[in-house]
Amino acid sequence: MQVELAGEPQKPGRESEDFAAASPEALVLLDGSSSPEDFESGCRHGTPWYVRRLGVHLLARLTDRADRSIAECLADAIVETAALHGGRCDLAHPNTPAAMVVAARVHGSSLEYLVLGDSLLVLDLKDGPPRVIGDNQRFPAGELLRRQIWSTVPGSAERAELHLRYAHAVRAARNTGHGPWIAAASPRAAGHAETGFVRLTALRAVAALSDGASRWTERFGLGSWSDAVHLLAEQGPAELISQVRATEHSDAHCRRWPRGKAHDDASALYARI
Repeated sequence: MQVELAGEPQKPGRESEDFAAASPEALVLLDGSSSPEDFESGCRHGTPWYVRRLGVHLLARLTDRADRSIAECLADAIVETAALHGGRCDLAHPNTPAAMVVAARVHGSSLEYLVLGDSLLVLDLKDGPPRVIGDNQRFPAGELLRRQIWSTVPGSAERAELHLRYAHAVRAARNTGHGPWIAAASPRAAGHAETGFVRLTALRAVAALSDGASRWTERFGLGSWSDAVHLLAEQGPAELISQVRATEHSDAHCRRWPRGKAHDDASALYARI
């Protein structure tokens, strides 16, 4: 694979909670689960620390453990990262650091892939339109709260209160069997990821995008997925993110495109096969 990647934090000077990395035969993209300020997590390390270590461990497993399925590689990486926390972190806390995950690797004559959460994997197929995989851990019980958040003014006390309520609700349900699954401290989450294989001969390229980057199509409608893949191929991931940022700034109050955050961490990775 020939890989290009780009990432940009939500705000200048703020540490991104996304992580993207690749080798010639594998790629990973993680989108850390953000928490409201002063929201207790039981962990002294924080989300950026967690996503970097989980991402590095996962990339290592993808490249050196061909005998393990891609879901097993994620489970192994979760266990290894949990061990790094040490005894001072409460990994049973519902807000322990967690992340959405996209991963893919060349496995023989196929590309093996995994997606867990609302980040996306886009397969640029030689025959037919792009195939989009992901956003597979929705939380229907929280959808009303999300819509209420989007209807409020960014930065207002009302939005902060609703966001806090939503954060409590989703964290109480995730990884319990009654809500979404996410890569946190339990390897069980890996078994709920969407996985599969596609033959390399059927692919031109593959892209991975955090939800902050997938806004280009999913939220802002700047083009179709075919248009997005063409942009990635011709101008690269940095240009896609630049267009997302320009659109966000043109709608700073989230009126034209309602959304939970005016800006979000954005990461995109494009790999030619």
